[in-house]
Amino acid sequence: MRCEHLEKLFENLGEQDYDHNDVSPQDLNYNCIAWAAGEKHRRWWPTKLGGYWWPPQLPPDEETQQNFISAFELLGYRVCKHSKLESGLEKVAIYIDSQGVPTHMARQIESGVWWSKCGVRGEDIKHKTLAALEGTNGYGKAVVFLKRRRDGNPFLTDRILSILKKLLGR
Repeated sequence: MRCEHLEKLFENLGEQDYDHNDVSPQDLNYNCIAWAAGEKHRRWWPTKLGGYWWPPQLPPDEETQQNFISAFELLGYRVCKHSKLESGLEKVAIYIDSQGVPTHMARQIESGVWWSKCGVRGEDIKHKTLAALEGTNGYGKAVVFLKRRRDGNPFLTDRILSILKKLLGR
């Protein structure tokens, strides 16, 4: 299904920039942050307002780049330098507005295409590039990228650190 309302909303999203045959229906149960985390049963956001969830060990009211990074580090992600597809890794991107506030997240699938939930009321779309949702009318710019292993295992450095902490009794 073509989403002309999204094409009007995002100045860089054209008819050819996303897969019209793979668009979800609108669903109010989750938002883009939850979707990037792989969840569809609750909305994620660092706020004390009702109706949102945030990892309890993190500040519930800090809409900062670092707070979003920390949330995804709890899921096994690590900051990386780029959004390019890497075999065996899944990536997420954090969009930041001109004030430095996170606005959106997208998840990369194995083909290298990006998958986004467009707002709380919007559809899930598979867009060819991160730039398709960027812009002044969009979500700002995708500037932070995180990765984790697709097989669910921790990175080697994380395993080594875990072993060292156990040996040192920490």
